Amino acid sequence: MSAQPRFDRGHTDDLAAFVAASPSPYHVVANVAERLEKAGFTQVAETDAWEGTAGGRYVIRGGAIVAWFVPEGAPPETPFRVVGAHTDSPNLRVKPRPDFGAFGWRQVAVEIYGGPLLNSWLDRDLGLSGRLVLRDGSTRLIAVDRPLLRVPQLAIHLDRGVNQNGLVLDHQRHMQPVWGLGQVDEGDLIRFAAEEAGVEVTEVVGWDLMAHDVQPPAYLGRDREFLAAARLDDQLSVHAGAAALIAASGAPDLNHAPVLAAFDHEENGSESDTGAGGPLLGRIMERSVVVRGGSYEDRARALAGTVCVSADTGHAVHPNYPEKHDPTHRPMPGGGPILKVNVNQRYATDGVGRRLWTEACDRAGFPSQHFVSNNAMPCGTTIGPITAARHGISTVDVGVPILSMHSARELCGADDPFLLAGALTAFLGG
Repeated sequence: MSAQPRFDRGHTDDLAAFVAASPSPYHVVANVAERLEKAGFTQVAETDAWEGTAGGRYVIRGGAIVAWFVPEGAPPETPFRVVGAHTDSPNLRVKPRPDFGAFGWRQVAVEIYGGPLLNSWLDRDLGLSGRLVLRDGSTRLIAVDRPLLRVPQLAIHLDRGVNQNGLVLDHQRHMQPVWGLGQVDEGDLIRFAAEEAGVEVTEVVGWDLMAHDVQPPAYLGRDREFLAAARLDDQLSVHAGAAALIAASGAPDLNHAPVLAAFDHEENGSESDTGAGGPLLGRIMERSVVVRGGSYEDRARALAGTVCVSADTGHAVHPNYPEKHDPTHRPMPGGGPILKVNVNQRYATDGVGRRLWTEACDRAGFPSQHFVSNNAMPCGTTIGPITAARHGISTVDVGVPILSMHSARELCGADDPFLLAGALTAFLGG
C-alpha cells in the first residue's frame, strides 16, 4: 500500500504552477506582483513621492521585487522582519549578436550565466524567455514555452572514453544550441522574439533573453514524495516568501513590518542594482521610515531591531555520494527546513539567529534540520552574509534541502515547500 502525503499538497501544486509560469526572473517578479495585487498590495514607483499610510506596497526593479506591509498605527521606529530570496537561476543567456552557425546548422550564441551543471542542459528541449526593451523605455515579457533550442551532445561513437574519463565541456564551443537549418540570417532571433511578443522588431532596442527547460514540474517517486522541477533554486523560496508575506499582512497586532525582498543576480555575486549587494532594500526601508515622519534616529532604531531570514535551497544528503557531506549533518527531504551554519560567514547564522528560527518553527509546529558543509569541501554562500553586512541587520540562513542543485532540473521533497512557507509565515507574522 502506498503511503499518503503527510500534508496537503495544495501549496506544492501551486509552487509547480508558479515555476511553470516563471521561466525568467522577470516572469517571477510579474507573477509575485500579480499575487500581491490580489491580496491588496499596491505598486509604487521609486521616482514618485510615497505616502506614510498603513497597508501593503511593492517596488519592481528589473528582475527584483521588494514588498512590505506597514501595520495600522506603526510608529516610524517600527522594525522590519525580512524574508530574502532570489529570482535568478543558472542558465544559458543570449548574447548581443545571437545569430551564427556552421556547416548548415543555424545556432544561437549564448553565454553561461552563474554556475550551472552544464551536462544537465545537453539534449534537453529548451524554450526562450525573458524581456524585450522597447524604444519608449517599456518592456515586454516573452515566453516561448515550447521546444525551440537544443544543445546536442556528441555521440558516444565519437567520444568512446566519455563514460570512463568523464565529460569535458568547453563553455564556448560545446554549449551553443541549434535551432534551425540553412544560412545564418542576421537579426532572425530577435525578429522571431518580437513576433512572439507581439511587437514590431523596429521597436526592440535591447533584450535580456535566456533558454529554459520546457519540461513541466512533476511529482516523482513511488508515493509521489518528490517534486522535480526547474529553478527550484530559488523560486521555491520566493514562492514561499510571497505566501508568507500575504498571510502575515492579515495577522493581528503586528509590532513589526513584514517584508519580502526577492533579488536578482544572486547566482553571479549579487553585485548589481537589483542584487542583494545593491542599495534597493535599504533605501526602501529607509523611505518607509521617513514617510511616516521618522528621523535619522528613528531609522537607526528601526534597522537595529530588524531581522532577516535569507531563504535559499541547500544540499540534501546524496545517497550515492555520502562522503561529500558532513557525517553528523545530513539533511533529508521531509525532515523540515534546514538552518545553514558556517563559522566563516558564508552563511550569516549565529546563535541568536538559531534561536529566532527555532522559535518560528516551533510556532508553526514544524521540524527543522541543520546543514553544515563537510570541512574538506568549499562552502557555498547566499544573500544572507551580503544582506547582514550591507544593512547591519541580524540575519539567519535557512532553506529546503534539494538534490541536483544548479541542474536544469532539481529535486526536493514534495512536502518541504509547505513546511518552509509555514515557518516563514510564523516568522513574518509572529
